[in-house]
Amino acid sequence: MTSEEFSVLLQRFTQAAETGDGHAFAECFTPDGVYHDYIYGDHQGRADIAHMMSELFHRDAGPDYRWEMFDPVCNGTIAYASSLSSFTSKVPDFAGRQVVIDGISRFELRDGLISDYSESVNGGVAMAQLGVAPPRLEKVLLRWSKQLLERPATQAFMARAKGTRAAGH
Repeated sequence: MTSEEFSVLLQRFTQAAETGDGHAFAECFTPDGVYHDYIYGDHQGRADIAHMMSELFHRDAGPDYRWEMFDPVCNGTIAYASSLSSFTSKVPDFAGRQVVIDGISRFELRDGLISDYSESVNGGVAMAQLGVAPPRLEKVLLRWSKQLLERPATQAFMARAKGTRAAGH
């Protein structure tokens, strides 16, 4: 995939996310694609990804959700972009609170579509904006820490001696 083609795909991806069009959003993915969401978990396949976007995400984020990507880079099979997103929460405990989040998105690409999506977002900043109580915030951050430490890539990184690199890096 060229950088220009990735930019077009990124526009489709964010526009579908902003409008809550789960079907259009899922069509940006390969049939077996995976969306790793730091709140809603992993979703695999177009039906599951569409459901996550329209029935979970937009249920909580509402109609003013915005998502813009900046400075996209693509080497043909892997792409990255920084982002800003915002929404006004519809979650009952936090209804009416506005949130702004920055992040970095990683896209694995195959056949002109996304085969694997993940992001690095400071969810603690979002939860502070929502007014999440400190004990609940701690519980969530500990869960995210555990997930990070259990990832095979993290374990392999920690097992390598300082100064060594994974194959191909």
